[in-house]
Amino acid sequence: MNSAITSSEHPNPLKGDGVLSSHEFDQGRKKDGLLKSPSSSHLAYGILDIPPWYLCIFLGIQHFLTALGGLVAVPLILAKDLCLQHDPLTQSYLISTIFFVSGICTLLQVFLGIRLPILQGGTFAFLAPSLAMLSLPTWKCPTWTLNASQVNTSSPEFTEEWQKRIRELQGAVMVASCVQMLVGFSGLIGFLMRFIGPLTIAPTISLVALPLFDSAGEDAGIHWGIAATTIFLIVLFSQYLKNIAVPMPVYGREKKSHTSKFYLFQVFPVLLGLCISWLLCFVLTITDALPSAPTAYGYLARTDTKGNVLSQAPWFRFPYPGQWGLPTVSLAGVFGIIAGVISSMVESVGDYYACARLVGAPPPPKHAINRGIGIEGLGCLLAGAWGTGNGTTSYSENVGALGITRVGSRMVIVTAGCVLLLMGIFGKIGAAFATIPTPVIGGMFLVMFGVITAVGISNLQYVDLNSSRNLFIFGFSIFCGLAIPNWVNKNPERLHTGILQLDQVIQVLLTTSMFVGGLLGFLLDNTIPGSLEERGLLAWNQVQEESEETTKALEVYGLPWGIGTRFCTSSCAQYLPFWPGEGKVEVSQLSLCPWDSSGERPWSPTDTRM
Repeated sequence: MNSAITSSEHPNPLKGDGVLSSHEFDQGRKKDGLLKSPSSSHLAYGILDIPPWYLCIFLGIQHFLTALGGLVAVPLILAKDLCLQHDPLTQSYLISTIFFVSGICTLLQVFLGIRLPILQGGTFAFLAPSLAMLSLPTWKCPTWTLNASQVNTSSPEFTEEWQKRIRELQGAVMVASCVQMLVGFSGLIGFLMRFIGPLTIAPTISLVALPLFDSAGEDAGIHWGIAATTIFLIVLFSQYLKNIAVPMPVYGREKKSHTSKFYLFQVFPVLLGLCISWLLCFVLTITDALPSAPTAYGYLARTDTKGNVLSQAPWFRFPYPGQWGLPTVSLAGVFGIIAGVISSMVESVGDYYACARLVGAPPPPKHAINRGIGIEGLGCLLAGAWGTGNGTTSYSENVGALGITRVGSRMVIVTAGCVLLLMGIFGKIGAAFATIPTPVIGGMFLVMFGVITAVGISNLQYVDLNSSRNLFIFGFSIFCGLAIPNWVNKNPERLHTGILQLDQVIQVLLTTSMFVGGLLGFLLDNTIPGSLEERGLLAWNQVQEESEETTKALEVYGLPWGIGTRFCTSSCAQYLPFWPGEGKVEVSQLSLCPWDSSGERPWSPTDTRM
């Protein structure tokens, strides 16, 4: 999804043979049929290197654009259940806020967390429980907020309607984030990972996106022609044209003007698809090809329905904690978000190992993983305090981009974090994304949700798919994860214990498909007899080994400014599960293939970039 500009005429650290592609990266790692771990010699810049400032800026912006689709999607999905579907100005404020908080969390993770070059951003894992909580009778939007003609976005009544909902989300996210901080900083994440295998992960991640088909379909159904065009363009750019390099004029010191090849379609497939569809809607609007009656089919595909947002949005707006008021807390919301926290943690651990391999770093030690999960919990706490209506997590797509650019420098992600901060303060940016026509958004959602579902199913590659046991666990978990929430949503009155708070907790959990499917997968996988190989745990479990690069491990994963090695070296601190130190050189390696007879562990085709 990402790439770098490389010169075809001058030597360049990012240059392969004129251009850089993901195929070259993969082929460079293959030798004698085995897949070698990328090392710093295969990278243009290693994790500890600092590229030139202009390259940091360029690659930092690329990382921002790579994460852009996910960052914008989260507040737009929440908008309807927050009663904000007819208030694009407030939607723009939410988009700016999530940009700003993602920048803060990225800098925290790089400096104090796992210390790998991983971008942080809004998480889809929190969407399902958030929507389940907002579907409770208490939080369903009043009928008048669904009618654009009856909504006065500046009225105190309307403002209170959406703010009390987002305050409820804020409180749930903040309390649930404390659980994530506890799991991370106490070292419990390692204990939990012993019981969580592919048959738990696959239904959990798949059911993050599957239940959202209804929401995506409604948005796309505003005008299926526009939605289909958006889908076609994104698929065309990301799948068919991704390996086509486009000549681009550049300016350099040695040769003032020359041509470089740039993988434009591979870097910006979503952005290009959105912009072209957006332009098409604009042309159809000014030519009156789209209906002008608010009740007509296709009216919301017009670009002038939200045209006043850009003029109303301030040039600069500084998001701050508590901007929507004091957060409120309910038991039902907290338990629902905790289910999302568990899913997010497991996914992030996989991202840590994948990132370490791609940037040539040693496998992350236990203390670094604990600290990374703990800092992600802190990030969720900040996201809740600022009022994004969501949490934060590591972005897998940006991890994949590291392997394509072959730039693993931490400084690039620091730059990306600063770009996110600036975009969050610049109010017109969020306003621009809030004016995207609804069917264009729906088309983008259909593509993104399909990819997320496929990522979940891909975890089954580690298990024996010829085993009837495994097929039963996955199929049953997925089907029940869809059927049970559907029934509960249609029959909420059947869940009656006599205690209102308990009824709400049960309803939120049972209407969260991700929780139902993941719980069933977890229980069945750990109780139905099966060998470790059959369950995929031989290729999934963490194996403890002594790293040959202990000095580099401490250099990469140690805290900055000598904390833990030169300062704060108290003997008591060494017992903290997240604290680095000379006595903690052991490295936790995520083994994805069996050891060979010589005692060495080769990288084989069964390895994965998770």
